[in-house]
Amino acid sequence: MTSTKSKNFALACIVLTAVLSQPGCKPTDLSKENLIPKPVSVTATGSSFDLTDQTDIYVQGESEELLRIGQYLADKLNPSTELGLEVKTTTEAPATGNIFLSLAANDAELGNEGYELTITDKSVNLVANKPAGLFYGVQTIRQILPAKVEMTTKQKGPWKLATGTIRDTPAYGYRGSMLDVARHFFGVDDVKNFIDQLAYYKMNVLHLHLSDDQGWRIEIKSWPNLTAHGGKTEVGGGEGGFYTQEQYTELVKYAQDRFVTIIPEIDMPGHTNAALASYPELNCDGKATELYTGIEVGFSTLCTNKEVTYQFIDDVIRELAALTPGEYLHIGGDESHATKIEDYIPFMNRVQDMVIAHGKKVLAWDEIALATLKPNTVVQYWAKAENAIKGVAQGAKVLMAPAKSAYLDMQYDSTSTYGLHWAAYIEVDKGYNWDPANLVPEIKKENIIGIEAPLWSETVGARQEAEYLIFPRLLGYAEIGWTPSELRNWDEYKVRLASHGERMRMMNINFYPSKLVPWDGQTKK
Repeated sequence: MTSTKSKNFALACIVLTAVLSQPGCKPTDLSKENLIPKPVSVTATGSSFDLTDQTDIYVQGESEELLRIGQYLADKLNPSTELGLEVKTTTEAPATGNIFLSLAANDAELGNEGYELTITDKSVNLVANKPAGLFYGVQTIRQILPAKVEMTTKQKGPWKLATGTIRDTPAYGYRGSMLDVARHFFGVDDVKNFIDQLAYYKMNVLHLHLSDDQGWRIEIKSWPNLTAHGGKTEVGGGEGGFYTQEQYTELVKYAQDRFVTIIPEIDMPGHTNAALASYPELNCDGKATELYTGIEVGFSTLCTNKEVTYQFIDDVIRELAALTPGEYLHIGGDESHATKIEDYIPFMNRVQDMVIAHGKKVLAWDEIALATLKPNTVVQYWAKAENAIKGVAQGAKVLMAPAKSAYLDMQYDSTSTYGLHWAAYIEVDKGYNWDPANLVPEIKKENIIGIEAPLWSETVGARQEAEYLIFPRLLGYAEIGWTPSELRNWDEYKVRLASHGERMRMMNINFYPSKLVPWDGQTKK
């Protein structure tokens, strides 16, 4: 009897092993998927959902926004899978085998950007309070699928999603990056590409640095020479460029469709040589300056005691505000070494009023805290903690973008191909291992609106060059902005990051293969 039982048990083990070795039966573990940013809560159930040529994407109701999100997902999955996923509407949960996106406004815990993703072997259900949450849940679905799903040509399946439930919501409402298009100009397609990359990692702000000493990059119809003259060069003497208002509007809409808000920056009263070269009346001596193609800072200033200067600024803000649906306009304010402090303070006070008069809120670099901050002005901490602390003392919120931790233009180390190191060398671990709420003791989490990782472009003028500095550090900044600090750990994160090497390759992203990350063999090459 015992012998028979042993034989039966052995046979059962053989059968079970054979079953589990089949591609369709391999156990899965949702909690071990290498998701970035790391979700707040993951519960795995050990099975999988198969995407097949019978799968479609259903959205609840007739909402154009939900249809657009559903189509976005279909457009991301169809090229590589060739499954022909279609987007359909329904008022109730669809039949098994499908993906369902729906809204339910009664889950207070999820807020405006959170989502709950429930995957069973029969269906994929994504629910959120707001469309933004659905969009971020879609990025999670993409990351659960094999990396080759990001290819634009047909790839071999199967296409499986590990089963379980993910509940996820961001730590901060502002999760952004800045792109300096003034030192070197980046065209519309490059900016769109960056918007897609930000969205993939659940980042929701693109700050565009549109003017500086080296170039003016946004058409202002009432002051056309800003771009006709001030936009025609860049660092190193290249041809520069600018966005027409129509192109800028196109970028804003492209970003909005991906739940990314564009915040435009016109730096002032310093970093203004391109404007000073375009209009002599903006200079105190009434003479136009020469165009500038170097990288030194602090030598330029608008003439703060001329009324024409304020007419100029008001016109620029008026046109830019009309083109920008987001709530913030960035007015710079940094490194204005050529402006006396007794001129700087009343200037910044007056310009804040102009922004408010045109229906926007003010964002500015931390030096603005030397002035009298208006209600809702946000101080962007980049250099001096004492400035940011002064901002908090005036009741302002802070955007954390510390140069020593979060500047994407800083070199990884002394051998880096691109970048500078005036603030620090920032290896991938250093970029990840800091907490916005604990960086400056006087600045608490309740004072902080979020995090931004700026890329200044003195040393990079092409997409691949920029990507070398942006990636893979951007993934860490995305996680700092989204994931609670108590869930973040470098030793665990670097393993997840390693798996994104393949994913970034599939997405044609040029990235720095840091030796601190255990990449697979192909990445190391």
